[in-house]
Amino acid sequence: MSEDLTRQGWALFPAEQAVRDWAEAARIAAVQSVADPGQALGLVCEGTWFVGVDALPNDAAGAVPGGPALTGVAFDVASTLYGRLPLHKGQVSVVYPGYPRPRDGESEAAFGYRKRRDAAHVDGLLPTGPDRRRHLLERHAYILGLPLTQSGAGASPLTIWQGSHHVMRRAFSAALKGVDPSDWGKFDLTDIYKATRREVFETCPRRLVTAAPGEAYLVHRLALHGVAPWEDGAEASEEGRMIAYFRPEWPDPGDEWLTAP
Repeated sequence: MSEDLTRQGWALFPAEQAVRDWAEAARIAAVQSVADPGQALGLVCEGTWFVGVDALPNDAAGAVPGGPALTGVAFDVASTLYGRLPLHKGQVSVVYPGYPRPRDGESEAAFGYRKRRDAAHVDGLLPTGPDRRRHLLERHAYILGLPLTQSGAGASPLTIWQGSHHVMRRAFSAALKGVDPSDWGKFDLTDIYKATRREVFETCPRRLVTAAPGEAYLVHRLALHGVAPWEDGAEASEEGRMIAYFRPEWPDPGDEWLTAP
């Protein structure tokens, strides 16, 4: 499975009872977070997407109150490759029928990109300033996705451009050559990022990833990925297509973001 992650940029892991038990406890906690009035700003795209950043009340071992610590082969593979990093409060991403609708303040071009290209992105390259220039502000080691509800294939699955992490690594390595890793966050990557996305769309196949509670998937930190539109007739739990995501960061601003497997 680690070979799938490093070769194709993602890996899907079979269901395990321990992961299923974790997902059920996390689902209960996530439902409470979604209903919390304090999380109301997380509901965007005209009510079709709950972003849910930091919405899961887990500890550094991944355990929500009353639930088990996170275990499983996917987490073990990530920890072996990148170190057993403490887990942040997980994202609870919930998509509902009708996604996508325009997000508040979203331009027509940005909404078109969301519809046509699944809002495909590389995590950690965040827009800043009035011109929304992209800088590396979060150096994630990996992305771990853990489904919390049942959903059908057309219920806004994760999309990944297979092999895109190789293209992105090559482009960013060239752009940051000679730049001290501690200064990478100061470097404007906007233009190279946009050009490389276009290359990825032309050369890498788009894959859809659908999984059930108990299963897990890993996405390479440099892989271009997004969320597909909800297809007409697609089915999911009444709670929506709900997935917990962990993206732990390396503690020091070294070169691992580009050099690690």
